[in-house]
Amino acid sequence: MKDVTDITEVMKKVGLFGIGLWALTEEKIQDITDDLIENGEIKKEEGKKFVREVMDEQKKQKEDIEKKISSKVQETINKADIATKDEVRELKDIIASLESKIDKLVDSDSKEEDL
Repeated sequence: MKDVTDITEVMKKVGLFGIGLWALTEEKIQDITDDLIENGEIKKEEGKKFVREVMDEQKKQKEDIEKKISSKVQETINKADIATKDEVRELKDIIASLESKIDKLVDSDSKEEDL
């Protein structure tokens, strides 16, 4: 019988641990494992361990991909020189302050004209 580590290495070599691993469902992974058990390539306990390992690896790859995507999105936003929420909020405050000053000046001019 092959050891789970050997099976894991075989799966890595055939690309299961490549880019598409995160897309595999737990059901599909279980089906693959069941086939290996039925063919006598691994024991039932090894199969359970294998499924856990694959699911853990899948989670790790998903997190890695999410981090890479997030990093690239942030990099793209920074390159695009897009205003942040804080910058927009600051500009709104400045505009509100300027509008207030203009209103005061207009009111002041109106009162002077009335005299």
